[in-house]
Amino acid sequence: MKITRQKHAKKHLGFFRYNFGVREPYQLLLDGTFCQAALRGRIQLREQLPRYLMGETQLCTTRCVLKELESLGKELYGAKLIAQRCQLRSCSHFKDAVSGAECLLSMIEDGNPHHFFVATQDQNLSLQVKKTPGVPLLFIIQNTVVLDKPSSKTTAFVKATESEHLVSVHQKQSIKKLKEEQGLVKTPQQKKKRKRKGVSGPNPLSCLKKKKKVQDSNQSSAPEKKRRKRIRNRNRTEALSVPSVKQSEEVQCNPMD
Repeated sequence: MKITRQKHAKKHLGFFRYNFGVREPYQLLLDGTFCQAALRGRIQLREQLPRYLMGETQLCTTRCVLKELESLGKELYGAKLIAQRCQLRSCSHFKDAVSGAECLLSMIEDGNPHHFFVATQDQNLSLQVKKTPGVPLLFIIQNTVVLDKPSSKTTAFVKATESEHLVSVHQKQSIKKLKEEQGLVKTPQQKKKRKRKGVSGPNPLSCLKKKKKVQDSNQSSAPEKKRRKRIRNRNRTEALSVPSVKQSEEVQCNPMD
């Protein structure tokens, strides 16, 4: 069950990260109801939330939430202690404090520029948060923290952006960051254009007159073929000439009768 819950959280975080630029450290705005539910379920928020969201987290709240918890008395004293340990985020209600729900809604106005998560058990506040695109919502069920899936308003906003073939600001930032990580963005030194060389004169070697080639008569004439000398076999000629001499001698010795 725990593995399935983390898979869903990873999927939803990837959606918010790509389309709305949500990044670490995740800033979680807690209200009094969420702190009270964590106290009852004995949930160690500082330990469990980073493991569940698989990243660095910052627990945050506002002065209006603290004043609301103080006004509710001793019943929510433990929740007030949890909220006091969170980081304070400045809101616009310096003089006149408002309810915690109203204060948190004002923190995510204008497209949630600070990428806040809202952690609450208030159903009315959850419905108001879902009407604002790009706001992740956290709640506690059965003593476990759950990241809600993107609301219908959020998915409709993303589909409208894709259908119009527009790239949102958050997507541009994520694309730029990926290019920088991959080393595809050129540095200012690489962006400098090369200086163009001025028009140079003609090559002096090409201006020289071509020399006429003098053909050598000896080289132009074809080489004479050497005649092969015929060597006679003297031994064979001598052998043939010997019997003719003998025959002549015999003729001289035996004259005709």
